[in-house]
Amino acid sequence: MISRQRVILFLISLLISLISFSQVTSKVDTTKIRIGEQLNYKINVEADSSALVVFPEGQTFLPLEAVEATEVDTTRKDSRFKLSRIYKLTQFDSGSYTIPRQKIIIGENTFFTDSLRVDVGTVKVDTTKQKLYDIKPIIEVEKSNGNWWIWLLVSLAALALVAFLLWWFIWREKPLTEEEEIALLPPYDRAKLALKKLDDSQYLMRSEVKEYYSELTIIIRKYLDEKVYDRSLESTTDELIQRLQLLKEGNQFPLKAETINNLKTILKRADLVKFAKSAPDEALIEMDRVTIEKELDNVKMALPEPSEEEKLLDQKYKEEQERKKKQYKVILTVAISVLVLSLTVVGFGLKYGFGYVKDTVIGHESKRLLEGEWVESAYGYPPVYIATPEVLKRLQDTISTQNENKIDKTTFVFSAENKAVEIVVETINFKDLDGKQTQEDIEQKVNKSIEDILNRWEAKNVSNIITKGEQFITPNAVEGLKTFGSANFPFPDSNTTYKGEYAIFSFATNDAIMHLTLVWSEEDTYANKIAERIISSLELKSDEQAELENEEN
Repeated sequence: MISRQRVILFLISLLISLISFSQVTSKVDTTKIRIGEQLNYKINVEADSSALVVFPEGQTFLPLEAVEATEVDTTRKDSRFKLSRIYKLTQFDSGSYTIPRQKIIIGENTFFTDSLRVDVGTVKVDTTKQKLYDIKPIIEVEKSNGNWWIWLLVSLAALALVAFLLWWFIWREKPLTEEEEIALLPPYDRAKLALKKLDDSQYLMRSEVKEYYSELTIIIRKYLDEKVYDRSLESTTDELIQRLQLLKEGNQFPLKAETINNLKTILKRADLVKFAKSAPDEALIEMDRVTIEKELDNVKMALPEPSEEEKLLDQKYKEEQERKKKQYKVILTVAISVLVLSLTVVGFGLKYGFGYVKDTVIGHESKRLLEGEWVESAYGYPPVYIATPEVLKRLQDTISTQNENKIDKTTFVFSAENKAVEIVVETINFKDLDGKQTQEDIEQKVNKSIEDILNRWEAKNVSNIITKGEQFITPNAVEGLKTFGSANFPFPDSNTTYKGEYAIFSFATNDAIMHLTLVWSEEDTYANKIAERIISSLELKSDEQAELENEEN
């Protein structure tokens, strides 16, 4: 009797100690919500102030989805803490769901909350008050062409910049400099202008007589060089005077004897100033200046009027010079354009690869598909979820008479214009099955359907088929079979073939088999990337996921 009382007292004391040690409770603010609404799931924990408390984290409330978790609210009560945390949960499918038990760790002990049932209802719609319309026909939707217009604007801007620079530096009629304007003047006008500039110079004020006479004789020599004797600048004084005398005596140029003597006197005096450091007085210098100008006029008056033939030759010369100038601009423009284009191609080639640049400029079907806007969609039932460059088209089902009552087959295909990529999604549904099939039966049917695909290829002259097999798991953890390898695939309407790779992804349920078949050119780098992207997007629903979805529906 005494021992029995001790046991009861021990159990009571143990229960009291556990209750005093910690307490975990949970509750929701409502057990009925509509689709998309949120409910508040609150966990309360009462524990010793020295205990470490760990609340649930992440998506531990499935099938409900945790949208948000608030910070832990802590209040102190004597030597104990009262902690609470609220989780906002939601669900987007109607049905009755159970929130699983949640695990809370307090110190070294683990506690679980009670599971709770929540009903998610649909939004009621009164169809008797809502107008009903006929189903709209299928309409063609223009496919987005991406950001091609941005590249077009950038290209046009670059071309405009190059064209502007070529016009500014080459084709633009630039304003003439003072030297260029003087060079365009007739020889007589240039000589008169040079005399005026000589008068405005400071040579005489600085007693620079040598420089003054050098400029003065250069002026008359240049004029004579252009109009009388084309070696006047390089000839000595004696050679020049002798040549002028010969021209006069040969009646080639009607110069006066006085003009020749005056020029001889001034040129000799200039030589003495330059080489013998002679220093004529200012009056003599002024007289020489006036004499040069007078003899300049005399030489001009002695010049014969140009003949019509000479005028024509002069006009042709000017036209020829203009033509050469324009030709030079054209050649320079073409050379700069080719250089800029070459540097641009080399720059992009070094950065992206020359093959990529060539395909961008000329165009490449596989590259267009890879860089275009892809479509994510589901095909067949059970659905096969994949992303593809374009929407797959459904083919008319062709089932033999003996099998039409046994199976239901749907096929969706896409084939690139250059045949670099081919995509086929095939679903085979079995009719009138008696109960659940064994795993061995399912595997036999999968292998048989893969053999049928390979046999159809052989019938279409696909040769050198190399086949390998391995397990395949989709990103959402659905197991299947991957049959892959290489073969020589024929081009349609041609006797030639191309070396291609293929991959057949096979999945099975109790009453259906799904195949995703990819064929791509081995030498096409863009086609390889397309295949990789399609494979990475492949998803299906497992049997458990499908059953759960059916139960919810």
